[in-house]
Amino acid sequence: MSISWLAVVVSTAVGMAIAGVWYGWTFVGVWRELTGVTEEDSKRAGKRPFAVLLASILVTALVLAAGCSITSGSFGSDPLWLDLAVGFVAWLGFSLTTLGQHNAFEQKPTRLTVINSAYQLTLFLGMALAIGLLQ
Repeated sequence: MSISWLAVVVSTAVGMAIAGVWYGWTFVGVWRELTGVTEEDSKRAGKRPFAVLLASILVTALVLAAGCSITSGSFGSDPLWLDLAVGFVAWLGFSLTTLGQHNAFEQKPTRLTVINSAYQLTLFLGMALAIGLLQ
């Protein structure tokens, strides 16, 4: 197994950019409405959520890079579609199922679940794409 640290760093940057565009621009209004988190709440929270986001995305980048490396080793080749498949399967098997369970029991609005699940899919595919191009 071989991991490109450049791919991990770039994938982390891609993940942060996706998060920023998704929740800071594209869906910020709807997300605030559905979660009840106000702009003041976000200001009070300070930088802690961003530190958690960065750490989480870094771990995701490492795991995706490892998964892509193991998968390419198993197949004996490294086509880009295979890296995207790793991202999709990771999202489907871990992210979508976990988010769906939590949101169902916490009785979150379906619209919020769809927004968050679509974000996670975009995140996993975008990060896997960066890894596939650089690893």
